[in-house]
Amino acid sequence: MSQNPLLREIESSFRRTDVPELRSGDSVRVHTLIKEGDKERVQIFEGVVIGQHRGGSRASFTVRKISYGVGVERIFPLHTSRIEKIEVLSRGEVRRARLNYLRELQGKAARIKGEKSSSSSTSVVEETAPAAPPPAGQAPASAPAAS
Repeated sequence: MSQNPLLREIESSFRRTDVPELRSGDSVRVHTLIKEGDKERVQIFEGVVIGQHRGGSRASFTVRKISYGVGVERIFPLHTSRIEKIEVLSRGEVRRARLNYLRELQGKAARIKGEKSSSSSTSVVEETAPAAPPPAGQAPASAPAAS
C-alpha cells in the first residue's frame, strides 16, 4: 500500500469489509457474477487457495480446482464488486505460502491435510444426546414386561 496518506485514504474507500480470513491451503467457494448477454448470473468456483498477493485494494488470490481431469486456476481480485461472496469450506494445514507444487500432483497426492478443528467435539455431543422415547404402546427395553 502507498505511504502517502491521501493515496491511502483513496485506496481504503475501495476495499471490501466482508472478506473472510483466507490463507493458502484453504478450500473456498467463490460466488462470482457472470454477465451473459444482457443477463447476470452467479457462478460458483470451488477449489483450493494456492497463493495470495497482498497490496491493499489491489490484493488478489489464486484458486485451483480440477475440472473433468484438467487443472483450472483462476485469479480473483479480492476487493472487486464482481465477487458476491467467498465461503471458506475448510482450513488447510500447509507450511508454505505458495502451493505451486500442487500443479504437478494429481489424485490423492494433491490433497491437503485439514486443520484440526472442533468438529470432532460436536460429533461427540450428538452421540451423547438422549435417545428418543419408544413409540406409544411399547414398553421401554429396560423395563420388565408386564404379564
